[in-house]
Amino acid sequence: MAAEHRLWLCMRIQKNWVGGLPLKTSGLFVESPGGGFEHRGLNHPLVLAVDYDPRDPSTLYLAAGNGLIRAAEGGRRWRILTDHQVTELRDLSVDPNAPGTVYFAYVNGLQVTRDGGATFEQVHPLPRRRYTESVRVDRTRAGRLVCGGESGLYLSEDGGRSWRLAGAAGFQIMYIQQSPHDPDHWLAVTQRGGLFVSTDGGRTFENSGKVGVDRNLYDIAFDPTNPQRIALCGWGPGVVVSEDGGKTWQERNNGLPLRDVWSVVFDPDRPGRMLASVHEEALYVSEDAGRSWRRYGLDESVAFRMRFIPEVVR
Repeated sequence: MAAEHRLWLCMRIQKNWVGGLPLKTSGLFVESPGGGFEHRGLNHPLVLAVDYDPRDPSTLYLAAGNGLIRAAEGGRRWRILTDHQVTELRDLSVDPNAPGTVYFAYVNGLQVTRDGGATFEQVHPLPRRRYTESVRVDRTRAGRLVCGGESGLYLSEDGGRSWRLAGAAGFQIMYIQQSPHDPDHWLAVTQRGGLFVSTDGGRTFENSGKVGVDRNLYDIAFDPTNPQRIALCGWGPGVVVSEDGGKTWQERNNGLPLRDVWSVVFDPDRPGRMLASVHEEALYVSEDAGRSWRRYGLDESVAFRMRFIPEVVR
């Protein structure tokens, strides 16, 4: 049976590269059906996140160093939607229940377009310390979102027009994710503060006290094929997996050359298959939920974010 999704990566070939040297092929990549990876669009040094238009999954949105990019025709045709004043985007999230609405987190806060990129509005919750690292839209309700930056997690239920603190006050938030199984279950990872958990739809977050404290955690992955399986990754713990919905955690790094991992993702079409980006080493794959790993390609790379996106059948 053909896969229903394809793996997309926001990636840079980084080892021994510094600004001013020629850039090795970097930016947006997609896993090929027959194996290997194909570069799509422009050679770009800093693409940090990808999302897609649910009306047409061949239209992608990219959070990049030089702005919000719409990558149409399966990532082949790029257009920068923001102007020169908007740079260093960190994350983005398309509202699946509000066509044309895209939120993005960047160094000066949070912005939204509600008309597919024609106009933009600043909707950041705080007048100071505006840096925002991550934003996630509630998949069940239009205009409901959680964002996080230098001062904790904030919830808006009206499209960013008003906000309230939801938790993790004083912690640097690195990434936020909502469970695909239970819309009330949200997770957020931090720098040195560990994992924060919400079981009430993002209204309140509490520290789990179980994993990642005094470490930097960078990514969260819920397994679409198993409601109890969750993975985290970061600098020091490597890949950490829970098989009981987050009650207990196990480090799963057998076969990885380092415990410095940028991103991790589960394959929605192949139960137990997951991928991890090891810092300046390569992309690694596991067929047994992280219990063992093997090198998979993209040597000397850093995949800042990975995403399985529905395949478009023409």
